Parts: sequence; structure tokens; C-alpha cells
Amino acid sequence: MRIMLAANITPFLHGGADYHIQGTADALTAAGCQVEILRLPFTFSPEQSILDLMQWCKTLDLNQPNGYRIDRLISLQFPCYGINHNKHTAWIMHQHRAVYELYDQNQPAMPELKNAIEQFDQQSLNQCHQRFANSKRVAERLYQFNNLKATALYHPPPAYQAFHAAENLGYIFCPSRIETLKRQDLLIKALALAPNALPIVIAGTGGQSEQLMQLINQLGLNSRVRMLGAINEAQKIAYYAHASAVFFAPYDEDYGYITHEAMLSGKAVISCTDSGGPLEFIEHGNTGWIIPPNPQAIAEVLNWIAQHPNQTAEMGKAAKAAWPEFGISWNKVVSQLLET
Repeated sequence: MRIMLAANITPFLHGGADYHIQGTADALTAAGCQVEILRLPFTFSPEQSILDLMQWCKTLDLNQPNGYRIDRLISLQFPCYGINHNKHTAWIMHQHRAVYELYDQNQPAMPELKNAIEQFDQQSLNQCHQRFANSKRVAERLYQFNNLKATALYHPPPAYQAFHAAENLGYIFCPSRIETLKRQDLLIKALALAPNALPIVIAGTGGQSEQLMQLINQLGLNSRVRMLGAINEAQKIAYYAHASAVFFAPYDEDYGYITHEAMLSGKAVISCTDSGGPLEFIEHGNTGWIIPPNPQAIAEVLNWIAQHPNQTAEMGKAAKAAWPEFGISWNKVVSQLLET
């Protein structure tokens, strides 16, 4: 079976989407499919570039390019959903969030762009013969904004077999891109309210790195917070393994590998009531904490962890034991993507 996998590329901006795209291609190839990846160059501004790419997708027919029949098109990202194919499966990582749940009506040109994208999504996704979403939360948004249904289809994080638990070295691990939506600032503000809490180790880079360091300095927390910057996969796995717990409380996350990586490492996860996708996997009080997104609530959990190391460790074991129950595997993904 010949499969075309369609997604975007944002030059020099890499993250979880890249793992998802390559992981899907590898899984389909392992299942005996011939796979090609088509990645469209995507820029967030100017707005006209998005409209131009949408229009180009609508003119692109991938049923039989150059005389080679493609059996199935699987599109992962906006605006690839608009490409024409008779057997088109959409597996939605997320829609163009700036015109949906993150919409700011005060931005110039945004109302026009919002209207155009909504119409494009409505038409394109309605024509797909299958619709999957990265998580239940992504499916909920699709139904909320476009009145279209999609089935949640989970996939494992990259190198998921490598995560493991090791000796607890007494710190809270916080790995993620350092951006406003990831909300590392909530953890730092909470630490200032919890003088006896374990130290924090933050891994990652991003547009808010300098602002986060300024906040740490302002609150006098330099001795209690370690900023690692960029780390490799082996280092990341080791930091997970030796942590006491993991903090991952983004705003309305689509899916979130970090929740899965933490659970596979035998660590309980601190998250918030508005964190989206991670909440589909964390059981409050058993495998982690789901708390209001404010520093005081987080500080109370940090204090509890410091005071109850044995109970925290047991929650981590429960998290590791719970993960297989979700039934997440690439074999299941391939089976669902290729059915009918």
C-alpha cells in the first residue's frame, strides 16, 4: 500500500510534531507500507502566507501524481486537510489555535483570517473519509468550533521503551519548551511560597527563557532552581529517572508527551485543571495531582511532596503501572489509520 503522509515544516522550530510525523511514517513502514512524507513550509505571518498555502492545498490532487497511484493520504496538520484525495484520513494534532481557543480579536487582520480558516476546516475536514484527533481534548475542540466529530487516537512518545525509574535524587523535574503556554512561571512562583520544597530542575529552551530567568532572580530562587537549557535524549531520560515528581501544567495542551514520559519513568505528575490533554491520563491523588492553576495550590503540592517522599514514590509506581492500561501502541495506531 502506498501512503502519502502530509504535514508542515516550520524551519528551525522543532518539537513534538516532528516526532509524531516521523513516528507515524516509521510505524507505517514497519507494517509493510510504502510511505512518502510531504512537508509544506508553514509560516505564522504574514497572514496572507497562510491563506496562500490553504489555497494551494485545495488545488493539489494526490490521487495519482506522475502516474503513481497513492492508496491513502494521511494528513496530520493544517492546512494539509485541504489536499484532494479520494481516501483521505485526517489525524489532527491540533487546528490553527490562533483562530480557535487562543483567538485574540484585537490582533489586526485576525477576524478575516479566522473566518477563512473556519470555512476551510469545515469544508476540508468534512470531506475526509476518516477523522482522528491526537487526544480527546483536540476532538472536543473540533466539535466545539466546527461541529465535526473525531475519534481520539493516542500514540506513544518517542523511544518510550527507554524510560525507567532510578534512585530518587530529590528534585522536581520540569522538561518542556519555555513558552508562555507551558507556564513554567507558575512553578517558580509556587516555589517562592514553599520554602521547604524540593529544588526544581528545568530543561528546555524557548522564547520565554530570559523572562523566566529574570523571574527566578527577582524571587531570589537561584540556589533552588537549575536551568539546564537544551539537553539530549539520554540526559532527559536520566533526569526523569532520578526525579521525585514531574511538573507539567501547560494551558490547554493538545496531547503532551511529558505526561507519558513521566509515567513511564515511574513519576507522579503535577498538572492543572485547565491543562487539557494531560488530564486524560492523570488520576488525581493516585498517579499525580490535578489542581487549580495558581501558585498557592501548586505550592501546597510541592510542600506535600517534600514531606511525604514515600507516598510520592508510591504514586510514581502507580503511574508506571497505569500507563499500559491505556493500550497505547503504534500497532494500534496503524490498524486504525488503515481500516476501511
